[in-house]
Amino acid sequence: MSPINAYLTFDGTAAEAMRFYEKTLGGTMQMMMTIGEAPDTEQFPPEAKKRIMHAALVLGDGLLMASDSMPGQPYEGMKGFGVALMFDTVAEARRVFDAFADGGHVGMPFEKTFWVEAFGMVTDRFGTPWLINGGKPLL
Repeated sequence: MSPINAYLTFDGTAAEAMRFYEKTLGGTMQMMMTIGEAPDTEQFPPEAKKRIMHAALVLGDGLLMASDSMPGQPYEGMKGFGVALMFDTVAEARRVFDAFADGGHVGMPFEKTFWVEAFGMVTDRFGTPWLINGGKPLL
């Protein structure tokens, strides 16, 4: 079985978000295609051509994938889930948490917990909810 991969949907900010995640998390952008670059997209209005049809960021053995919502479809935001990340060190987890918190919203401060050296919950400025774990497991 392959690793579980996350697929995020944005409302016109997928390109900016995925470039931010590439810079913050490392990894390699495998693909980023706009609607205008895809075949057979004549049915979309011209203003939709710059929206992302599909993006894929390789992170270790997994993928973080994304697209923008399609024109004419209501966007209800991201809710009911969180993307969990595990870092070997508290320092690396703190760096990522702080980057996501810049312009975002901290749901739970980054601090020691009973299951790992440090944990925090943050929704970044693009609306993606993250659960950041850092350091050695304590259980």
